[in-house]
Amino acid sequence: MTEAYDDGSGAAGPDGPLSGFTIGVTAARKVEEQVALLERRGARCVWAPALSLDPKRVDDDELRAVTEQVLATPVDLFLATTGIGMKGWLDAAEQWGRLDELVDHLGKAEILARGPKSVGALRRRGLRELWAPESERFDDVLAHLRGRDLDGAHIVVQEHGQSLSMVAHALRRLGATVTSVAVYRVEPAEDPTPMFGLIDHIADRTLHAVTFTSAPAVAALMEAAASVGRRDAVIAAFQADVLATCVGPVTAAAFELWGVPTVEPDRSRLAAMVKLLELELPLRHQGQLVEAAGHTVRIIGDTVLVDGTEAALTPAPLAILHALADHPGAVVSRRELLACLPRGTAASDHAVDMAVARLRAAVGTKVVQTVFKRGYRLAVEAP
Repeated sequence: MTEAYDDGSGAAGPDGPLSGFTIGVTAARKVEEQVALLERRGARCVWAPALSLDPKRVDDDELRAVTEQVLATPVDLFLATTGIGMKGWLDAAEQWGRLDELVDHLGKAEILARGPKSVGALRRRGLRELWAPESERFDDVLAHLRGRDLDGAHIVVQEHGQSLSMVAHALRRLGATVTSVAVYRVEPAEDPTPMFGLIDHIADRTLHAVTFTSAPAVAALMEAAASVGRRDAVIAAFQADVLATCVGPVTAAAFELWGVPTVEPDRSRLAAMVKLLELELPLRHQGQLVEAAGHTVRIIGDTVLVDGTEAALTPAPLAILHALADHPGAVVSRRELLACLPRGTAASDHAVDMAVARLRAAVGTKVVQTVFKRGYRLAVEAP
């Protein structure tokens, strides 16, 4: 993965359904695949991993010790939550020479799996789940247990990168003995700089969407946003202009705490998420069409077409055009236009005038009119 994605300078691919859209990517795993899928459809990507590229795994001695605890007592109920966690645990048992014993031991229990990835990891080692929810949500696994008599039951819970200690406490209140198996822990990215940059992009609404492939990534982004005092701005942006796109319901549920609306595909798969973006973003951004000074100006995301030809605009003049196009023909004051300029732009009337000058150079000198002592307007004919 190149550094280009960190600051949004990664080049967009050929024209496609996502041409003109800028999409933030928070994944740490399979990021090359995701970016390639998006860019192939014309999107520009800003990549900032929310989580460590190398998840902190639990010490081998610690995992081996908890495995011995599991093997020491018959297991009545086994809850498998992630494919990577199950694979890691069973692979470790194989290295210790205890795989057959562990598989035989767990195979005598009632096995509930959270989703298809954990199901796949179980079946590859000859284990078979009794039930898995269609939603792939761990909450629905717990709901499946609600009302059952768990008094005296030994329940083993394979954790999913974040501690499930509250779940364990709840099961213990029902009389169960619970053993939690932590195969790995997810940690925030070692270098938060790209994430802080992504947060600015979201808060300043210079992105059209951000993709999330895990609930911990949502938590990490919100924690980072709070640390720089921009969490409220990030939430407001997601609620209005930036589309929070999640790979599945588990990830989407992490946004519920913040009141952020999300979209997710029917199947929790990377390709399905990208396909959803391909459909959703053009629908949400049909584009603005303005007839000004004899020119046809169409704005679709970050793409501006003048009489059918793309005009290259940097962020500041693009922001000015968006502001003027929101009120075609109406005068927009310099103060209002200044407020629309991207973060980091000099806060002065001169900055507005320079952005307008660059806009005129790109779309036509007569498209934007100066209204003396009042501001600027698009040269739209009165009806």
